[in-house]
Amino acid sequence: MLEIANGIRHLPGYLERAGQQSLVEIVRGIVAEAPLFIPVMPGTGKPMSVRMTNCGPLGWVTDKERGYRYQATHPATGRSWPAMPEPLLDIWNAVSDYPLPPQACLINFYSDDAKMGLHQDKDEQDFGAPVVSVSLGNSCLFRVGGLSRNDRTQSIKLASGDVVVLGGAGRLCFHGVDRIYPSTSTLLKNGGRINLTLRRVS
Repeated sequence: MLEIANGIRHLPGYLERAGQQSLVEIVRGIVAEAPLFIPVMPGTGKPMSVRMTNCGPLGWVTDKERGYRYQATHPATGRSWPAMPEPLLDIWNAVSDYPLPPQACLINFYSDDAKMGLHQDKDEQDFGAPVVSVSLGNSCLFRVGGLSRNDRTQSIKLASGDVVVLGGAGRLCFHGVDRIYPSTSTLLKNGGRINLTLRRVS
């Protein structure tokens, strides 16, 4: 385990190959039930470069009119999100050091040219619970800063099977993904990266 910053932990190689493959199959099942959609920025309606879906009682969504929020249904199908799978609950229970289960798992799919700008995870009511992030597929350059967007940042390479926990003083730190490194993993047949982000909302 590596302490990136105060309260932010990097657990390299947390999942072995078999565990990664099992999670990819689980994600495929979730996507079949709750298709990936392209989120857009509030106000501008500009599309993000990732595609996303969710599982668990709540899902994180964003659109031009209503902005960032959690809701119990898929924005396109209107159906409830698929249930949170046990392997993700197991990861949360092992690394979160938090007594209550996650209520949302945001599934982001990054193509090899996708990125995610610096942002805070602050649409939750409960900042006492950490954010737990699982990387699958191609490696990425993950950047993390402080509580202000202008704070100094540091970058680390996240590989398939790595887990990052944003908790404590690091719970609201700005973070993002600057780039994907193509062909760094054979886990996903067509390349790209899947990021699973577990959050407690309320």
